[in-house]
Amino acid sequence: MAASRKSQQTTAPTIEELIQRLEELTGQIENPETGLENSIALYEEGLSVAGECRKRLQDTRKKLETINPDQAAAQPEKPAKPAKPEPPKPADLFGMEG
Repeated sequence: MAASRKSQQTTAPTIEELIQRLEELTGQIENPETGLENSIALYEEGLSVAGECRKRLQDTRKKLETINPDQAAAQPEKPAKPAKPEPPKPADLFGMEG
């Protein structure tokens, strides 16, 4: 039973693994041989991975604020809602001028 619990915990990627995946996706998108259709799919996956990273970082910040509220009070306020990044233009995906 302890082994099944441990295997469930290891199925979710770590934040480091998520960041590594973002780097891989970026490299694949930047490769001109990837193609438009694949680049779009990779970009969508990147948005999902980035969202998971953001969620985990927010959760971690909340935990730290609970553990050390004095330190959290000293931190500057974060913006109410982060700006939504603009998707790259197709020409930017392939290093083309446009």
